[in-house]
Amino acid sequence: MLGFSGYSQNYGQKNNTVRVLTFNILHGATTQGDFDLDKLAALIKDADADIVALQEVDFKTGRAKGYDLVTELGWRTKMSPLFGIAMPYNGGAYGEGVLTKMPILESKNVPLPHSPGNEPRAALSVLVELASGDTIRFVATHLEHQVNSTDRIDQVKKIKAEFANDRFPAILAGDLNATPESEPLSILKKHWTDSSQKTSFLTFPSDAPEIKIDYILFSPAQKWEVIESQAICDTIASDHCAVLSVLRLKKN
Repeated sequence: MLGFSGYSQNYGQKNNTVRVLTFNILHGATTQGDFDLDKLAALIKDADADIVALQEVDFKTGRAKGYDLVTELGWRTKMSPLFGIAMPYNGGAYGEGVLTKMPILESKNVPLPHSPGNEPRAALSVLVELASGDTIRFVATHLEHQVNSTDRIDQVKKIKAEFANDRFPAILAGDLNATPESEPLSILKKHWTDSSQKTSFLTFPSDAPEIKIDYILFSPAQKWEVIESQAICDTIASDHCAVLSVLRLKKN
C-alpha cells in the first residue's frame, strides 16, 4: 500500500530545481522478506527523483544474494550509482548509496565516529552539476540507531565539521535515527534547514508511522526554496517511509 503525505504547490520544472529522495531500503529485503528490487526501483521511479540517498545498502553480501544493490537499482532506474562502505559485512560490505541523474564531479566517503562494538557509519558525499550549470554538494548518511548511544551526537559533529563551511550549496539526506526535538537535530539545525519544517509527517514505521527520523536538510537557508515536501509510505518496500523534497536553487 502506497501513501503520500505532506504539502506541495504547483511549479514548473526548471533547470535549477532538484527532486531529492531519501530511502532506507532495508538491505533489499522488503517487509515481506522477498528481496524485490523491482519494488524498490518502482518507488524511486514513481517519485521521479533526480538524486537519491539510500540507507541500509548491501554490496555483494550473502543476505543480498551477492548483488551490488545500488548498481542494480541504478540499472533499474537509469540513474548513476555510487556505493560508500561503512563496514565489511557478510562476505561483502554495507553502507550508503547515491543514485543520480546528474553528472558526478567529485565524491568522497567520510567515516563517522562510533563507540567500540557499535556499528560503523559513514557519510557519502558527491558534487553534482544541475542542468543550470550550478554545482551542489549532496551528502547521504545513516546515523547510529541505539536510543541511548552518544554516537549520533559525535556523528553529527563530524558531519558539521566536514561540510558546514562548504563553498557549495548543499543537501544532507538520510535516516538520522533522531527525532526533530533531539540534540543531534538541534546541532544540525544550527547550519542546516529541514525541508519539511512547514509540514508535519512521520516516517517510521511505514505501516503506521509514529516518529520522524528520515530527513532532507539544506544549506545555506537563503540559497534554497522548498517547493514540495512529502513522505512516501510503501508498507512493502521498506519499514521506513521515503521522503521526497523538491528544492529550487535560488539565483544570486
